[in-house]
Amino acid sequence: MAKKDIKQIVQELLIQADIQINGKRSWDIKVINQDLYSRILAGGVLAIGEAYVDGWWECAALDQLVDKVFKEKLDTKIKISKGLLWDTLKARIVNQQRKSKAYVIGERHYDTGNALFQLMLDKRMNYSCGYWKNTKTLNEAQEAKLDLICKKLRLKPGMTVLDIGCGWGGFAKYAAEMYHVKVVGITVSKEQLKLARELCKGFDIEIRLQDYRGLKEKFDNIMSVGMFEHVGCKNYKHFFKVVDQCLKDDGLFLLHTIGSNQSVRFVSPWINKYIFPNGMLPSATQITKSYEGIFKLEDWHNFGTYYDKTLMVWYKNFNQNWDKIKIYYDERFRRMWNYYLLTCAGAFRAHRNQLWQIVFSKLASQIDYESIR
Repeated sequence: MAKKDIKQIVQELLIQADIQINGKRSWDIKVINQDLYSRILAGGVLAIGEAYVDGWWECAALDQLVDKVFKEKLDTKIKISKGLLWDTLKARIVNQQRKSKAYVIGERHYDTGNALFQLMLDKRMNYSCGYWKNTKTLNEAQEAKLDLICKKLRLKPGMTVLDIGCGWGGFAKYAAEMYHVKVVGITVSKEQLKLARELCKGFDIEIRLQDYRGLKEKFDNIMSVGMFEHVGCKNYKHFFKVVDQCLKDDGLFLLHTIGSNQSVRFVSPWINKYIFPNGMLPSATQITKSYEGIFKLEDWHNFGTYYDKTLMVWYKNFNQNWDKIKIYYDERFRRMWNYYLLTCAGAFRAHRNQLWQIVFSKLASQIDYESIR
């Protein structure tokens, strides 16, 4: 196909979402390299992200661009590359999140470097959606999220709580400090383990380098924030069984996860390759099928609109602190990280993704539960 014909196809596609090539509005695309069109034709969605990182095209407001693309469902009209077809087939056949692969995400993403996350996140280093109700700053929104979780779990002094995917210990320290509970946190990231132990010194907190499938003890309550996206649909049922085995009979389990509007077996090929290897966003259907016969649903809370705001503050913090961050990373990394943050913000703004907090109790539990917001 001639380059001129490919460009015409791309232009006609973008016009459907009110996006112009080399236009003057913040969401319009500026093409730097004219080979962009043939690259997109050959590589599809993955090539779009890679071309941006390579500097082949620019956009003043990527979040606005992605919001428009998703609202018009233009991503469904972009050619699927052979690589993505193979990834889809592989996801159906192979368990890409099996136990032997448990530490891959820790090494590839969360071990990127603590300095990056310390400069981008809030003071408690929460790498998940804030709860912006009645708050103004990221620190306030993240503490509001932590307090919401503690209240939903009905924490009381002396309880022992398990945090699956504890990150840098933000929840563990808050719960121990404010609700006087003991917390056991597990992570698959060596960098997180090291800093979390340092940050949680002086509190009744134990941080372990451990995969959830190795858990054996019983806990009063269990929670997991931003970790279920790494479990994989082939392991959802087993994940709930492990939690059930570790939860005391009168305990509660809170799951905080990004959710997809549709059941899929893969994320964006660009996100999978460069940000979250083997990640997968669960759908409501996949979650309900997986906990059926194991848990009883007590509450399902959606506040996905808050993730857009959280991501935009992370983007602001990242770029305001770039002079400190660039000691460790190059300009190519900056473009990659901005693409990640802004495209995710646009996806939440377009309601392509959701953010769920789900509370469960055991099937035989007689708890009278009324949730809060």
